[in-house]
Amino acid sequence: MKKTLRRALWAGAVVAVASATLPAIQASAAAACAPAWSASSVYTKDMTASQSGHNYTAKWWTQNEAPATHSGQWDVWADAGPCGGGTPPTTPPTTPPTTPPTTPPTTPPTTPPTSPGASKYLVGYFAQWGVYGRNYHVKNIVTSGSAAKLTHILYAFGNTTGGQCTIGDSYADYDRAYTAAESVDGVADTWDNGALRGSFNQLRKLKKQYPNIKVIWSFGGWTWSGGFTQAAANPTGFANSCYNLVKDSRWADVFDGIDIDWEYPNACGLTCDASGADAYDRVISALRTRFGNSFLITSAISADGSNGGKLDVADYASGIAKLNMVYPMTYDYFGAFNPQGPTAPHSPLTSYPGIPQQGFWSDAAIQKLKSKGVPANKMLLGIGFYGRGWTGVTQSGPGGTATGAAPGTYEAGIEDYKVLKNTCPSIGTVGGTAYAKCGSNWWGYDTPATIGGKMTYVKNQGLGGAFFWEFSGDTGNGELISAIRNGLG
Repeated sequence: MKKTLRRALWAGAVVAVASATLPAIQASAAAACAPAWSASSVYTKDMTASQSGHNYTAKWWTQNEAPATHSGQWDVWADAGPCGGGTPPTTPPTTPPTTPPTTPPTTPPTTPPTSPGASKYLVGYFAQWGVYGRNYHVKNIVTSGSAAKLTHILYAFGNTTGGQCTIGDSYADYDRAYTAAESVDGVADTWDNGALRGSFNQLRKLKKQYPNIKVIWSFGGWTWSGGFTQAAANPTGFANSCYNLVKDSRWADVFDGIDIDWEYPNACGLTCDASGADAYDRVISALRTRFGNSFLITSAISADGSNGGKLDVADYASGIAKLNMVYPMTYDYFGAFNPQGPTAPHSPLTSYPGIPQQGFWSDAAIQKLKSKGVPANKMLLGIGFYGRGWTGVTQSGPGGTATGAAPGTYEAGIEDYKVLKNTCPSIGTVGGTAYAKCGSNWWGYDTPATIGGKMTYVKNQGLGGAFFWEFSGDTGNGELISAIRNGLG
């Protein structure tokens, strides 16, 4: 998704989605616990938020949807309080800083980044706003059995306000207090002066238990890519701001790298960029110069394989040459942002007869990038842990007409795999992915079986591995993550 994790490759219309409001959660020792106050500036991977009392409504976008007509996804959460196990501060938390901290870390990260080798990378997005309505926390990565299977976690997102790297949601990132029951190591957060809390502290604890995992802070996404235009005008200033924020002494040990999710250089996403074909390379080059060669720098990019599309209007290859890994977002090609259809799986691996748009499949993007000189072992294949669907459909196979977006838990037209596997099981495959029809609803999504086929493709193409959007769409026992790891070997 972001849902990226959250990012638009292509145009298309979308129906409006009504929001709902959850009642405030009652605090208890065993329940999710947050102070009775909450920061009003809570955001998502491509999300805007509004506050009404202690209830929050958030609107977020996924990868390849057009800004002019897309209404977005609504997610809702509520805060709880007061917390046990510590004394809340006497004043509410401040909103995210408009400028990053300037204090550098006392020591650099002690663990060097990994490099492509015999084993394949398995990289997953952790959505910072998932700790609200979705109630998904870092501990869930452990309880699902997924932690031992991962190589990297992408924490999404940081903002790019004013062409600077800035905090996205200070409360979720480093302020939310976790109870002992919620915490990765069973130890409750404290309100001691200077204590790190929030997901950053939980990630720190996760890394202590699973030193195989590297954590990368992702900046941008669909909603927060606007600042990259200013960053391209002053790449050195942008890189310095990112260094000061990522290397802040409060959490420098948490992050092994930085990720740039620019949607899109010299093209249009939520806003349009006209920084020039070389802007992406200039920004990435400045980051590599500032962070040095021992720090991971990665990037999520367009997966538009069409002729003259987004991959053709910017010099991606020169920028990718300075990266450790690159993530072509090979999902969200099709969806109910075109409410009348035709129905099509959103993440086809290959073309098939009747596919709605030429170049809108994963292999088209991979081959285009290879033709531009991008090394195969730097590229990871993207997997969505969700489906996209329509309603008012009579045709079982792809290519049918529809009347709008199928109902979904958080947004019409999108549903988690963990829900679809039970409510609308797959009835067939096309283009290397699965589809399903239940009643008048039609969904396209990946299953463990189709993921297995995609991982065979990864190995046959010599790719570096796979990445996914995002953890909370998987089952409680990490069914899809296991399928990726088993397929990669």
